[in-house]
Formats: sequence, structure tokens, C-alpha cells
Amino acid sequence: MQIKIHLQIFIMILIYGITNQIQIYGLLMFFAFLHEMGHLVAGFFFHLKPKQLQVTPFGLSITFESYGQEKKKSYVQKIGIALAGPLVNGIFFCLAFALPARIGPFHQDNILYANFLLMLFNLIPIYPLDGGRILESGLKLKYPYHEAIQITKQISNWLTFMLTILGSIFVFYYQNIAIFFIIFYLNYLVFQENKRFGMIQRAYKILQEEKNNIV
Repeated sequence: MQIKIHLQIFIMILIYGITNQIQIYGLLMFFAFLHEMGHLVAGFFFHLKPKQLQVTPFGLSITFESYGQEKKKSYVQKIGIALAGPLVNGIFFCLAFALPARIGPFHQDNILYANFLLMLFNLIPIYPLDGGRILESGLKLKYPYHEAIQITKQISNWLTFMLTILGSIFVFYYQNIAIFFIIFYLNYLVFQENKRFGMIQRAYKILQEEKNNIV
């Protein structure tokens, strides 16, 4: 398995260190790692081989080499793997209530916050977050491939737009730099996925034109 570390992570460490939020950033990265291990275990359960692990400024991301040849089976596998990450954070969120108010340098509230944020954020139905992957794979079980990703793209764009407005209001009132970076990262992810979808859409149109010419 290849491991890729994005150098921007060191910039984030510097920013959070300057703003005295390095502890919560460290907790977020730690539980993001456990979140990704949930995806990894689910992948092993489906007998999939991990291909690459990326360490990004906002967490980790794991990809697998291949899914089942049968389309419906592969979609079910993707849903199961996507659910596993938020489930891990949900478990740690519940377990954190049994912890003392302070564990060494860490506060119970910060542990609860980190896991709740990771679970909630990843379940938002915006691709390529876990919620978006669940949405897309679920739609593919009912709709044709191209139609499913079109619906996923539309939902992702609208939700990102609304969250950007809401996040901007929160940044203004609470002066929380973490919210700004989360919203920025979310827009970046959706922008990249829109580019990918555009390529798929162009390829789809070319195939349709070739079919029409053959007929």
C-alpha cells in the first residue's frame, strides 16, 4: 500500500499552533486516523486490497484496488465501507461519556467534539465525503450510472453552497478559524469532483454519439 503525505499538513500545524488550537487539531487527526482504520477493516471484511493511504491537512483517505465485478455487489461494498468510518467515530463519541473530565492534557469535551465533528461532517451527503459516497452508491442501485452521479453532483453543489453561507456566518460571529478551513476544504473537494464529473459526462456523450452513428 502506498502512503502519500500532503505537505500542506505542516502549514496547518503552524496555523493551529499560532492560534493555540493545536490540541484539538491533534485530536481531530488522531480520530481521523481511527476513522480511516474503520474503512480499512471494512475493506478487509469485503476481501479488498488497500491501494493508497493519503495523509491530508484535514485527515486521511484510503482507496482500494478493486471492488466486486458485479455492480450491485460493488455498490453495497462501497456503502458498507463508507459507513464504517463514521461508525467508528460514533462509537468513540459514546465511549467518551464514560471518561473523566480530564485525561492528562486532554479534556473530555474536546474528545467528544472531535468525534462528533468527524462523524457529522463525513455523513453530509456531499461527494466525496462518506455521506456522498453512500448517496451515490445508493442511487446507483436504483438509477442508471450516469443519472446517479448527475443527481449526486447536484445535491453536492447545493449543499456545499448552503454550508458555505452558513459557515461564513459562523466564522464571522465566532471567529473560529477551523470552520473557515473546513468550508474551504469542502469547496475544494467539490470543485475537484465537478471536474471529474465533467470528464465522465464528456466521455458519456462521446459514447452515446458513437452508438447513434452505428445505429
